Amino acid sequence: MDGKITYTFTSTMWKEAAGSWYFISLPKDISQEIRGNLQWQEEGWGRMKATAQIGTVKWDTAIWFDTKGGTYYLPVKAAIRKKAKLTTDTNLDVTLWV
Repeated sequence: MDGKITYTFTSTMWKEAAGSWYFISLPKDISQEIRGNLQWQEEGWGRMKATAQIGTVKWDTAIWFDTKGGTYYLPVKAAIRKKAKLTTDTNLDVTLWV
């Protein structure tokens, strides 16, 4: 993707305990690198535009920085979970462009 930095990592998807949101936590080293170099791109509440891909499913999204966890979270909507046949607690190979 032109002008964007590419990150690849393996992580698991998890469901928020108090709601119906699903997330993938970025590794802390990648989160620290993104925040250290690109925090100026955040739009408020730690939100940063991104593009994500798991398998053949690619979508425009945003990542959100969680100050308590010290990492960015990638939300995964129901349509993406269904299309990519994603389940929680399974290792997922993720490509992220920011």
